[in-house]
Amino acid sequence: MTEKMNQKFKSGYVGLVGLPNVGKSTLINNMIGEKLAAVTHKPQTTRHRILGILNRPQAQILFLDTPGIHQSKKLLNEKIIQTAFDVIEEADLVLHLIFPKKLKPEDQEIAERVLKLKKKYFVLVNRIDEIPKDSLLPFLADIQKTLQPQELIPISALKNQGVSTLIEQIEKNLEEGPRYYDEEIYTDQSMRFLCEEIAREKAMLWLHQEIPYALTVQTEKFDETQNLIRLNLAIIVEKDSQKAMVIGKAGARIKKIGQVSRQEMEKMLGKKVYLELFVKVVPGWTKNEKRLRDLGI
Repeated sequence: MTEKMNQKFKSGYVGLVGLPNVGKSTLINNMIGEKLAAVTHKPQTTRHRILGILNRPQAQILFLDTPGIHQSKKLLNEKIIQTAFDVIEEADLVLHLIFPKKLKPEDQEIAERVLKLKKKYFVLVNRIDEIPKDSLLPFLADIQKTLQPQELIPISALKNQGVSTLIEQIEKNLEEGPRYYDEEIYTDQSMRFLCEEIAREKAMLWLHQEIPYALTVQTEKFDETQNLIRLNLAIIVEKDSQKAMVIGKAGARIKKIGQVSRQEMEKMLGKKVYLELFVKVVPGWTKNEKRLRDLGI
């Protein structure tokens, strides 16, 4: 009997946590090999807990991407930050991504929560290509002493450095368990959600700094046939002035958002997409408990 046949199948939930814009969504998209989460240069792009499934010959790794943890008293931000803290409690193993620079108080809080819960705990120093090599080793030694992780792994999520080593270490630390999902499934999110995320990402990238945090996307219509998907998406904002900015002069901006969104959707879905975007003003949606709940936040 070969060594591979002797191995027990492993599985488990792995939570990705860290500050806003530290690279969690880039990393999970890279590891899964599919686009699951919106990625922009703007903080707080991720708003939901997103499951990404990595199937290995002897393991199924269930990654949970989370919103960035930061200090805020706004209702929308409080909701999404709690989502990240909930994942720490649910995960079998926690991946804590940090910047290659001075730790923030939120990083300390994450470490304290994980250690208190006695979870398996990896710290990933992301963007190692941004720190001089002679500074990296002292920084890693300081992180090991301060945060006390079980594993400390330098990576570059964007450039795919250290990612294969990370996956191997995760698999080694998983417990024996079942295959929770069929091998061809890479997320539990619906096609509607993934299309909404694509449109929201493109809108955030094409709009001014003040709009993205008051913007979300919701499906109004989703019809699928063998060769075509008809999709109506509402870009939701809080003010008429924001609506005008999303639409742009003579509709140029929303047309561009729709064009680049449709192209990515067709690549993801493998079929033609007829996409209609329109803008809906919902005053104060980011501060309204019911509105946030209706939007799945």
